[in-house]
Amino acid sequence: MSRHMMRGRQLSRDTEHRKALRRNMAQSLFEHGKIRTTVAKAKEIRPFVEKLITLARRNDLTARRRVIQLMQDRRVTDEEQEFITNEKGRELTVVMRLFNEVAPKFGDRQGGYTRIIKLPEYRIGDAADLVLLQLCTEESAPKGSARRSAGLRRKRNERRHQFASKALKGGGGGGGAKTKPEAADAEGGAATATAEEKPQE
Repeated sequence: MSRHMMRGRQLSRDTEHRKALRRNMAQSLFEHGKIRTTVAKAKEIRPFVEKLITLARRNDLTARRRVIQLMQDRRVTDEEQEFITNEKGRELTVVMRLFNEVAPKFGDRQGGYTRIIKLPEYRIGDAADLVLLQLCTEESAPKGSARRSAGLRRKRNERRHQFASKALKGGGGGGGAKTKPEAADAEGGAATATAEEKPQE
């Protein structure tokens, strides 16, 4: 049986769990402006988030109802987990923030509302690569570099190249390997030294 028309990543979850994960991460992205997650999740959430921003740019009742249907809604909290209120005293929600703050910043932009930045860190449990998924309204520039693989094969090849370069230079450094004539001369010198020392005793 072929898997035709089966789009998207499974993310080791069933359908309902996957939809809930996508909604929650989209809400967190609109609430905080950026989230830290794995590469697979970021690539799966990005089209969904950009579709919601495109809907929010229309800023009419139909678009608002469609966004609530897709993403649902929740109240926005601050660092102390207190609910934030707007100027009118109403509690601020994620959909309100999307329509009033996020979408107007992308008024003259045709797509590409988010960016994925690879982080030089990895998850402790399974060593999965971590990325930063953020809205393009964030001013923070990318820092650091991507994490290199810490595999044994790479280390072994680096040691091999270092050894070969030392051997070609003539064994520069204390631990360089000696060639066969040098080793023979060293052994012969040691033998003559012991032979010379014996008669003196």
